[in-house]
Amino acid sequence: MNSPRVLAGAVLAASLLSACHRQPPMDDHMSHMSAGDLASPPPPPSSAAQGDMSLPPSANTAPARIAASSRHGEWVKIPWEAGSKDSLMAWIVYPSTSNAKTPVVVVVHEIFGLQTWVRGVADQVAADGFIAIAPDLESRVRGGPSTVEMTGDSARKLIGGVDGNERNRGIAAAAKYAMSQPSAAQKYGVIGYCWGGSTVWLHAINGGTTGFSGGVAFYGSAPFNGPVPNADSLTKIKAPVMLLSGSKDARIGAGMPALDSAMKALHKDYVGINYPGAAHGFLRIQGDPKTPPDDAENAANIAATKDGWPKTIAFLKKNLK
Repeated sequence: MNSPRVLAGAVLAASLLSACHRQPPMDDHMSHMSAGDLASPPPPPSSAAQGDMSLPPSANTAPARIAASSRHGEWVKIPWEAGSKDSLMAWIVYPSTSNAKTPVVVVVHEIFGLQTWVRGVADQVAADGFIAIAPDLESRVRGGPSTVEMTGDSARKLIGGVDGNERNRGIAAAAKYAMSQPSAAQKYGVIGYCWGGSTVWLHAINGGTTGFSGGVAFYGSAPFNGPVPNADSLTKIKAPVMLLSGSKDARIGAGMPALDSAMKALHKDYVGINYPGAAHGFLRIQGDPKTPPDDAENAANIAATKDGWPKTIAFLKKNLK
């Protein structure tokens, strides 16, 4: 299950960095890190602690969810670009389906890298009927493709070395690989979280590769010129985009009204939802214990997850059909 398929590839770097990782040391991203994110992943919980099976796992329930999954998932090495020598690592999961052709969803990790939780989200995407592939976009800056999970702190220190051009190339490479599978349809969507949410916007602005049909950004910011959305960038968006955030994420929440107005004025296919009381990283946190405890926030995170995930799947089914 975990034996890599080895191909060849390379990466070109450019100079676009999103606001998502231009943060002071204690930024929004840190609010959805537990102590375990800064060390080795916690031991897998029992199979009874897999969480709501109709939703992605939380950070704490992800190990058990992956261990118990009936779907086929495996590590693969894929080319960044045809004809070059380097490659990136990705986790791909196939759905159990009788459909002859299945659309692809690329799952983009947070600033904490391709952790177990992201692979758990990919497994849920496959459970919902898509071929899911989660690329490790830090493959180059960490020294090459690897199945070894970095700590959140280590990944966070390296993420600034992955610019916008490299993110787009990595997503395109993952999408092309997944769409090359015999069971794949020639359409793909992108979903991402935090840094990955900003990457969804970058990919939509870039136009993606052949087959790109839409993206869902979870608590990831669109390009801004100061307090004003970058209309020149947003004009380039052709595919539908959805932004799901939580009202306790003050930075993204402050920009959403202007972003909503700009996307409406540009006649873009766009939906933005700011869930009351939910935190930055609500899909990862859900009801996991935190210090100090915050029962109201956890309840809001769960409510946002229960509303946001079905909306995400409906968005993907509509636009990738």
